Amino acid sequence: MRTRGRVPAALAVLTAGLLAFHQAVPGSPGRLGSLLETFLPWLGLVVPALLGPALLRRSTTALVALLLPVAAWTYLFGGLLLPAPKPGPHDLLVVQHNVSDENTDPEGTARALAAAGPDVVAVQELVPAALPVYDKTLAPDYPYHAVGGTVGLWSRYPLTGVRPLDIKPQGIAGPWRRGLRTVVHTPHGEIAAYVAHLPSVRIRASGFASSWRDQSAGLLGRALAAEQLKTVILLGDLNGTVHDRGLAPLTSRMNVARRGFAFSFPATLPLARIDQVMARSATVTHIRTLPATGSDHLPVAARIRLR
Repeated sequence: MRTRGRVPAALAVLTAGLLAFHQAVPGSPGRLGSLLETFLPWLGLVVPALLGPALLRRSTTALVALLLPVAAWTYLFGGLLLPAPKPGPHDLLVVQHNVSDENTDPEGTARALAAAGPDVVAVQELVPAALPVYDKTLAPDYPYHAVGGTVGLWSRYPLTGVRPLDIKPQGIAGPWRRGLRTVVHTPHGEIAAYVAHLPSVRIRASGFASSWRDQSAGLLGRALAAEQLKTVILLGDLNGTVHDRGLAPLTSRMNVARRGFAFSFPATLPLARIDQVMARSATVTHIRTLPATGSDHLPVAARIRLR
C-alpha cells in the first residue's frame, strides 16, 4: 500500500511546494511567478482532485502527502475563512468599485454603492458623461467628493489637500490620470486616502504581460512611502492580487484584509480579487463583495479598524 499512488503523492508534494514557496518561482520568462500568484488560492482544488485517486488506490503515501498542500493552503488562506469580527468603536466602512467606462446604469450603480452604508466610496473608470449622475445620486449622503481624471472619491466627511498622483508608466502616450490623494477628516482623526487604477494585465502567448502594472505599482509605492500622515488607506483597482509580487511595492508597506476572499473579477465568474483595500497604521479587518452592478467588476466593501 505504501508504494501505490506515487503519482498523486508527487503531485501533492509539488502543489504544496508551489503554495509554500510561490515566491521562489522565477519571474522570467513570461512573469510566471506573478501568473501563479494571481490564481494561488485555486491551487487548493488540487487536493479534492487527488483525493479520489488516492482513495481508489488505497494509497497511504498519497493520503499522507495530501496533508502537505492542505497545511500550506490553510496557512496562507485559512484565516480568510474565519467569521468577520464584530465592528469596533472606531471602524471605518469603505467601498471600492471599478464602475466600468461601459456601464449603462451609473445611477443604479451609485445607489447600490450607497446602499452598503459606507463612510467612503472610491471608484475608477469614471467617465465625464457619468460624473454628474454619480455626483447627484451620492450627494445626499456623501456631500464631499474629489475627482481626478477617471478616479473619484465620495465621503461623509470633509476632504482637503486633493492632488493628482503621477503613476503613469513609461510607454503610455496621451492623457492618463488614474490616481489621486486627499485627506479625509474623520471624527477619529485625519486619514490620507489614495485612490488608484493601475494598468491592466494580459495573459498572452509570451506570458503574463504586467510590466506597465508593475511600473505603476512602483510609482504608487514611492508616493505612499513619502506620505507624512500616519494613517493611510489605499483603495483601487490594482489589477493584481495581494500575493502577486508585482504589487510588492504596496503590500510591503500596507496591511491587507485579514478576513474574506472577496473575488471581484470578472463579475460573471469571479476568479480573483484585483479590487483592493489596504491600510497603514490601521487594520483591514474584513472584506466582502457586494451585489453585481452594471460593471464587469464586483464592488467590494471593507471594514477598517482605526488605531
